[in-house]
Amino acid sequence: MSPATATAVAPLTIEDAEVLVTAARRAAEAADVTVSVTVLDAGGHLLAFRRDDRAVLISGETSTRKAYTALQLNAPTADLVDAVQPGGLFHTLPTALDRPLLFIAGGVPVHRGGRLIGAIGVGGGAPEQDHGFATEAVEALA
Repeated sequence: MSPATATAVAPLTIEDAEVLVTAARRAAEAADVTVSVTVLDAGGHLLAFRRDDRAVLISGETSTRKAYTALQLNAPTADLVDAVQPGGLFHTLPTALDRPLLFIAGGVPVHRGGRLIGAIGVGGGAPEQDHGFATEAVEALA
């Protein structure tokens, strides 16, 4: 086996994105919550997006920014909230990038073979709910 074969990791595919969106949507529906779901690949490109007609319009932007934040920092957004408080590690980071980050629970990175391959963002419920829906979706992909 060549070194390239040994280290290759399959990218996040459209099919993977569909699994993530479906799992997050089902988890939200089971909790009677209407959400928007965004899935980005490792390059930050939009692979999938879903917004229910009953969802608040801003939930789409929220889910996208949560996914982007989880991707850029390779961490669940729920784990980053304290880092942006005054004196925190990332206090000035949100204004230093072209696309503002969003440090509210609901963004979760997606890994395969130990490597970052994308991220999912869920917006529309309470932050803790969104985090749970995103986490369930990532677990469904595994």
